[in-house]
Amino acid sequence: MNINLLDKLKENKVFPIIRSKDPEQIIKTSRAIIEGGLDVIEINVGDSKVYNAIEKLSKDAIICAGGIITSLQAQVAIDCGAKIISSPVFSTSLVKISKDRHIPFIAGTSTANEAYRAWQARIPVVKIFPATALGGVEYIENILRPMPFLNIIAQGDVKLNEVKAYINAGAVAVGIGRNLTAGFSCEEITQRTKQLLGSLK
Repeated sequence: MNINLLDKLKENKVFPIIRSKDPEQIIKTSRAIIEGGLDVIEINVGDSKVYNAIEKLSKDAIICAGGIITSLQAQVAIDCGAKIISSPVFSTSLVKISKDRHIPFIAGTSTANEAYRAWQARIPVVKIFPATALGGVEYIENILRPMPFLNIIAQGDVKLNEVKAYINAGAVAVGIGRNLTAGFSCEEITQRTKQLLGSLK
């Protein structure tokens, strides 16, 4: 399945990220988010058991395998059904896999220079991480002012009530992790997802 990553992100605006080593917890949390109205989810592959969750969830949503550092991780994740790969870094080996396997790659960048290099490599979407620590909304505005052609996901400890400001600043989407899910039941996660999406309409 070829997806237009940019269109999907612009439509969803929220890019949920799940970090856990427990496949069952990942599946429950992901399904709660899907129930809330989001169909693109990043699952961090911090443990090999996580690939099982990616395989099961790939039938329910568009799964992005996150935290990818090595070519092997990327290949295994894609073979398990991941439709997008995401990395905390900009890696030319991951660019190659992305092109060879026809899978979108979201590169992690921190500076304007890194973001521009990723754009030159024809990466459709770059992640600015950690956005909050780097200066938040103002930092995104400062990067986009001279480079409005960049498609940016702002990610890194973003609070739910800050998402709209990032979108207004020019980010195509905002990555949200523990602030959406940590410590909440599945029902609460679904409700929080619905409320967040409603606040962006």
